[in-house]
Amino acid sequence: MKDETKCLHAGYTPKNAEPRVVPIVQSTTYVYDSTDDVAAVFDDPTKSLIYSRFANPTVMAVEEKIAALEGGVGAMCTSSGQAASLLSILNICRAGDSFISLSEIYGGTVNLFAFTLKKLGIECIFVDKNATDEELDNAFKPNTKAVFGETIANPALSVLDIERFANLAHKHGVPLIVDNTFATPVLCKPIDFGADIVVHSTSKYMDGHALQVGGVIVDSGKFNWENGNFPELVEPDESYHGLSYTKTYGKMAYILKARMQLMRDFGVYPAAHSAFLLNLGLETLSVRMQRYCENALTVAEYFKKSDKIESVTYPGLPGDAGYELGKKYLKGASGVISIVIKGGRKAAVRFMDALELASNEVHVADIRTCVLHPASETHRQLTEEQLKACGIEAGMVRFSVGLENINDILEDIEKGLKAI
Repeated sequence: MKDETKCLHAGYTPKNAEPRVVPIVQSTTYVYDSTDDVAAVFDDPTKSLIYSRFANPTVMAVEEKIAALEGGVGAMCTSSGQAASLLSILNICRAGDSFISLSEIYGGTVNLFAFTLKKLGIECIFVDKNATDEELDNAFKPNTKAVFGETIANPALSVLDIERFANLAHKHGVPLIVDNTFATPVLCKPIDFGADIVVHSTSKYMDGHALQVGGVIVDSGKFNWENGNFPELVEPDESYHGLSYTKTYGKMAYILKARMQLMRDFGVYPAAHSAFLLNLGLETLSVRMQRYCENALTVAEYFKKSDKIESVTYPGLPGDAGYELGKKYLKGASGVISIVIKGGRKAAVRFMDALELASNEVHVADIRTCVLHPASETHRQLTEEQLKACGIEAGMVRFSVGLENINDILEDIEKGLKAI
């Protein structure tokens, strides 16, 4: 199936006289005929459903759909995108380990990596995407277990050179984890370019309607976990009677360890009804992404012509720093644009406050146009040095183009520009 068809049909195939639409299985528990049956599932939760902290039929259908779209062997939904990023790292890192991350990533993820994981004894080594190969090689330590980056960085909108960083990670025997939230699998499939693990905040384009927070981890099934760097996936897990994930589950070792061990202990699994709503968003994802890209390119060109705008960053715009990489990796540059308004923070605030159609909200990649001032809002916890490392300036506004009529969006922008 092509993506448009997968969005509608992957993950759930009704049998004779069964519901056409993925049903909501609103239950925490499942009944068994015998105590031995229950015991067998506790030994190996993949044998059947046992408790909705591990898995739920409605959520599983969505997981299968997303795995199919990304080209992975399996997926696990989480209660938020932050939870997905956290578990993707904790699944292979423990106290005393380190991992490498591109510095141009979402501010909330910077906080998670630089502060919270540090308290757990896991070091994040931030690197510049423009660093030389030698500088990047030197960033690795004997205890480094992964490389992390975003396909389209939030809010810097730089494009990750996936093949370059996949080759770099594999050279050092570790996986590349890619946050594919802004691109979605409709615009980019990182696994096709060498990524090993893909994460998403499904709260954004996948959901599309700003209805609920969610996340997902997708396993490519291609990384060799038996290369000597990941004993926790190879050696016996005492909490599962000495089970070895790689020997028992082969290509699905990573994602099943995440479910059986981390989801068991952290319990950040989404509710069935949340997955049902997410699936409704996924069914129109392919159609919506095309419209987002069309509208955003028109808006980016409009901003480019204004003498009140210092710079416009949009990978789909010819001449943009990410344009060439965008042509290689993306089928469209999503609906998010980053602009820097002349006059700094005060001018940016005047522009945003004058908008009427666009919502000033802490969200992005919505069905409706929305704006945000990163330095004052999502990234306000960062120092000036960290803001610069993330590519954030005082006058930067993240403009997320929605699906309204393009002329209405442009008229609203003009109101904002006149207020500067």
